[in-house]
Amino acid sequence: MTTSSRTVRRGRPGHDRADVIRAGVELFNEQGYDATSVSDLTGRLGLTKSALYHHVESKEQILQIALEDALGGLEQALEDALQQPTAGARLTAIIEGAVRVLTERQPQVTLLLRLRGNSEIETAALARRRRFDHTVTGLVREAQSEGIVRGDLDAGVATRLIFGMINSVVEWYRPDGPVDPELLAGEILAVALGGLQPRD
Repeated sequence: MTTSSRTVRRGRPGHDRADVIRAGVELFNEQGYDATSVSDLTGRLGLTKSALYHHVESKEQILQIALEDALGGLEQALEDALQQPTAGARLTAIIEGAVRVLTERQPQVTLLLRLRGNSEIETAALARRRRFDHTVTGLVREAQSEGIVRGDLDAGVATRLIFGMINSVVEWYRPDGPVDPELLAGEILAVALGGLQPRD
C-alpha cells in the first residue's frame, strides 16, 4: 500500500482514530452508551458517517477498544503486583497501580464502572472485572494470613470497600487539578490499609 492510499484511509484531515475513540468515550460517559448514536458521534466530530467509518467499524468497536484500555491497564497492574515478594507488598502494589490506572485512563475506567451488561462486549468486560476483583480478594486473604490485615474482616467486603474508595476517584479527580496522582495513591493507601491493620 502506498503512502497516499494510507493517508486517504485515515479520513478527513484534522481527525485521527484516537480522536474518534476519545469523542466516543466522552459521549458514552455523558449520555450513556445505549443512548449514543452514530449520528451523535459524527455531530461531535463534524464528520460524515463515511468519514467516521474510515477510523472505526462501529460504535461497538469504540466501546470495545475503550474497555480493553481500562481492563488491560488494571490487569497489567495486578500482574505486576503479583510479582512482589510478600502479601503486604502485593496488596500495596495493586492499590497504587489501580490508582495510577484510574488517573491516567480516567474516561475509559469511568466507562467500565458504568457498564450495565446490556451487550456481549459489556458482559465480557464485567466478567473480566469480576476475575480481577476475585484475585484482589485473594491478596487480601493472603495479607490476613500474614497478620498485615485484620483477620476478623471479610476479605470480599474489605476488597469492595478499598475499591469503592479507589473507584470514587473517577468522579472528582481532574488531571489539571491540584491533586498530584502519586500523592493521591499514597493517601488512599494510608487510609485503606490504616483501617485494615490489626489492632494492638
